[in-house]
Amino acid sequence: MYDFIKRIFDIISSGIALTILSPLLIPIIILLKFTGEGEIWYFQERVGYKNKIFKIFKFATMLKNSPNMAGGLITLKNDPRLTPLGGFLRSSKINELPQLLNIFLGDMSVVGPRPVMKKSFDAYPAHIQEVIYNVKPGLTGIGSIIFRDEETLITEIRDKGGDTWDFYTNKIYPFKGEVELWYQKNKGFRTDIKIIFITAWVIFFPNSELVYKWFPTLPHRPF
Repeated sequence: MYDFIKRIFDIISSGIALTILSPLLIPIIILLKFTGEGEIWYFQERVGYKNKIFKIFKFATMLKNSPNMAGGLITLKNDPRLTPLGGFLRSSKINELPQLLNIFLGDMSVVGPRPVMKKSFDAYPAHIQEVIYNVKPGLTGIGSIIFRDEETLITEIRDKGGDTWDFYTNKIYPFKGEVELWYQKNKGFRTDIKIIFITAWVIFFPNSELVYKWFPTLPHRPF
């Protein structure tokens, strides 16, 4: 019953959101068309429900050849590969809004573990890979809230001369996996509504610890 009602909620909420946000999305589409390289959309293969690959919708924020440039798949704060509008779209998370289309089409849900690239998925410990996408990936999720400062964190590691990919593989992904397992054990309508509210809350209060106050059994970030 939970899965059925959640799907109905996803269809209704994504449809309403796309309609309400159209006055914001349409000007962004026009600006992207006439700035940077003129690219509007960025389609990327991600691992989704039951570990199947699907294409995620995003606004283009990086140069088209960015995966083959210095930095590779990892995006840093103030990354030089960002387009003129890209930095704002990423910091505000507006670049993620086209994923409302993925939700409407059924590839994603409003709440769930973030879908990642295959290389990033392979960085999860094996026991995490087996179960993390037993639920649909989400536009937001508990891991997204806890690591809302991920780009800043990775930039700091780079600036200190550290190995950013090693930090992802041995620090970020193992912990992200554990909190997503927590989500699956505690999933429900109340949990999802709280996650949606906290996602909006931390946009305005990024240093808030509300997530741990509302979810006291959630594993605390060790770094």
